[in-house]
Amino acid sequence: MSMLCRARNHLLLLAGLFLALAAHAQQNLVEGFSKLPEGAKVVLIPMDVELFSISGGGVLEPQAEWTENALKHLKTAYYAKKQDLKVDISEMSDEPDEAIDDLNRLHGAVGTAINLHHLGILKLPTKESKLDWTLGDTVSAIKQKTNADYALFTFVRDSYASGERVAAMLLAAAFGVGLGGGVQTGYASLVDLSNGRVVWFNRLLRATGDLREEAKARESLDSLLKNFPG
Repeated sequence: MSMLCRARNHLLLLAGLFLALAAHAQQNLVEGFSKLPEGAKVVLIPMDVELFSISGGGVLEPQAEWTENALKHLKTAYYAKKQDLKVDISEMSDEPDEAIDDLNRLHGAVGTAINLHHLGILKLPTKESKLDWTLGDTVSAIKQKTNADYALFTFVRDSYASGERVAAMLLAAAFGVGLGGGVQTGYASLVDLSNGRVVWFNRLLRATGDLREEAKARESLDSLLKNFPG
């Protein structure tokens, strides 16, 4: 093969890779949206985070102290990340608020749907592979309360194998049976407060990460906010 042909093929491969990456990036953005408008204000909604241990029998057991530490580490990570994002991000109060709790539950459900039906294999033909999801007009109350243009929602569930679970996994492996350990699942959504549309979405779904440690929590947040449209 001539040097010219090799160079042409190389360029074609690079072009194909670029298009594939662009298509993948577009999966995370609503059609017609590429970045936040200049001067846009973003409010960080209180994070919906919960950590669990996995018992020997595979039961998820909530761990309040782990969850409290994870929230603290993620907040610290968000503060450190604000400068990198170059976005005007404010924070809502963590005081109990039933309306925010309801919105966080809704966001968790919508995030699960996006994960399954947009980024997963269970595509919905009516969506035409577009990011086309909304939290509804109830988010307008946040706009009125904070004067923000967008809201950033964060949902994370993280689980860790207990000592009993590790022992069960080792025993099962000796008989050729695989038992699952901990999983880290997370969704981050940027929501337009004028209409409730999810304009950007990203997910975590992996068997690594540890929100109980500050440095590892920072890595998890970096992964969750990868390609944030700031």
